[in-house]
Amino acid sequence: MHHANHFYGHAHIMARYVGLAEPPRIWGYLQHGWNMHDGFAVNTVFAARYPKFVYSHACARRGWAHGLRDYTVIGAPWNYLLELEGQREWEAQGHEREGTIVYPFHGWEGQQVAGDHEAFIDEIRETEGDVPITMCLYINEYEQPRIRRVYEEAGFRVITHGRRGYLWRGTDTEFLYKQLAEVRRHKRVVSNRMTSALLHAALAGAEVGIYGDPMELANDHAILGGAQRPQALFPEFHQAAVPHDVAREIATVELGADQILPPEEIVDLFGWAEDFDVEERVAHMPDDTLDFDRVLRRLRPTPEFPSARTGSEPPRVRPERGF
Repeated sequence: MHHANHFYGHAHIMARYVGLAEPPRIWGYLQHGWNMHDGFAVNTVFAARYPKFVYSHACARRGWAHGLRDYTVIGAPWNYLLELEGQREWEAQGHEREGTIVYPFHGWEGQQVAGDHEAFIDEIRETEGDVPITMCLYINEYEQPRIRRVYEEAGFRVITHGRRGYLWRGTDTEFLYKQLAEVRRHKRVVSNRMTSALLHAALAGAEVGIYGDPMELANDHAILGGAQRPQALFPEFHQAAVPHDVAREIATVELGADQILPPEEIVDLFGWAEDFDVEERVAHMPDDTLDFDRVLRRLRPTPEFPSARTGSEPPRVRPERGF
């Protein structure tokens, strides 16, 4: 499994969706974030003939335009998380949302971001008014006391969702669960650039907006187009208050929210069929070679899995299926 498949707990979400407590090896590359290329890090070295599992046909087309192939559209793991957490039912219950959460454009461990945080604070206060403000920093910026203090001294609640992980280490598998809990808590979700967080929020029923210093990423890749390319392609998404139907339509396309596949197909595409021990599960009589503990361990949902963060029911073991 390529280590990026684990980023933000994506592999764990997909495993839970099909009824596995832990993710087996994914035989391919799972897109780990939205960008203006094909969803993968620039210069990723792909093994020949292994599929690239991407969020949308938009991602695949951008990859094809650059001569890449072997794309399979499955939709973003965020879509599957919303299904698991009963987002439609949650929205129908009419929960109250308050205040604004801000996701500023961020770097990562290999690239730092630079911009005017003080000016961004002023614009946030002017635009959002007298409402509770949460500033969600990526761990890179959160662990820099100077940056964190700027927002804390402005009276903002400052949080982080954790680490995306690197080389199978340090992955916060609750990352997106924490994000969903915060998006559900807030009425508005804003950023200074078009980001995965805003697209996620649009699908989770929040109001979204973009404004402020877009900031600069050190050694940014020209193929991604910087802040200018998404502004040119999605001008209607770049305003302080994006109409909900516009935001949801764009998010649906870019995250492939209409491309969700059934568990059986995910199992087949990811090469997980063997992890369901098909022959053992259909055996009529147990014998000395059958390891029930191993079967149950693989099929048992993790009781403490962080779905409780959003108040949903714990995951249920899916009924037996033939693969």
